Amino acid sequence: MKFDLHHDIRGELDSPTFLAGWPGMGNVGATAIGYLRADLKAELLGEIDVSELVAPEAIVIKEGLAELPGPPASPIYYLKHPPLLILESEVQVGGTAALELMKDILDFAQDHETATIITGAAFAMPVGRAEPVKVFGAANEKALRDRLPPAGVELLQEGQITGLNGLLLGFAGLREIPAACLLATMPQYAINIVNPKSSKEIIRVLERILGVEIDMTALDEAIAQTDKLMEQIENHIRKAFHAGERPGEEEGEDWKEVEEEKVPQYVMEKIERLFSEVKATASKEKAAQLKQELDRWDLYKLYEDRFLNLFRETDEK
Repeated sequence: MKFDLHHDIRGELDSPTFLAGWPGMGNVGATAIGYLRADLKAELLGEIDVSELVAPEAIVIKEGLAELPGPPASPIYYLKHPPLLILESEVQVGGTAALELMKDILDFAQDHETATIITGAAFAMPVGRAEPVKVFGAANEKALRDRLPPAGVELLQEGQITGLNGLLLGFAGLREIPAACLLATMPQYAINIVNPKSSKEIIRVLERILGVEIDMTALDEAIAQTDKLMEQIENHIRKAFHAGERPGEEEGEDWKEVEEEKVPQYVMEKIERLFSEVKATASKEKAAQLKQELDRWDLYKLYEDRFLNLFRETDEK
């Protein structure tokens, strides 16, 4: 792996903040970082060549001819006021490739006298689209952690942060570089749908931390479109419920206790429980029950990739 930099800016930025975003659920963190970068008109500094770390998952066919796809982009931008370094990547990596990538990114950050690293990610929860977005956060040292609540962040008390958006905090800590991750909540059923509403809340936190103001007009337009899609999904569940698709009493559920507006949330919570049970037990019976539940509410297409990944993970073990 190598850095292809257009020019050397070492010494030109005064203790910059390093923002990094990788793909993830709802593309929440990457969208937030990319939108902020574009609005602030940060300049392109170069790119990280990750072609040696990433194996293509498929070939591209054009008029019957097969060829390998181009390498995923990982551009780096910079801004002098406020001093920022911004990494946007199209790909997540794991294993030894992640270790190599973290090392090179942190070498770069130290060479440019980075003061703080901030990443963004999603916190998927069994909630509906109308639920207000919260931003949780964690940091690798106390002083930075204590700066988060005044910026509108609720501290994450326990759990894990997966992927490079989380790993960078741990590896930065080994070099005593303060780092934090901001996680915006989003509906669990929509992890495969880009969620600009959650991205917006991360940007709002970054506005407070960085002392900048971002024009959210274009983001608000995207939020309106996504909200319509999620409303359609939730209305579909309610219609199916009223059309008699509710489970029978033999399944041990008292649907009379569920308020109409809470039906989509109730359904999604049950689906999440089944996903967790299938992942933990690899039970074919539970998998069949999960498939039945997805079909009942006509949600299988929405969850298809995640459902099939359960069996891919089992085969790899």
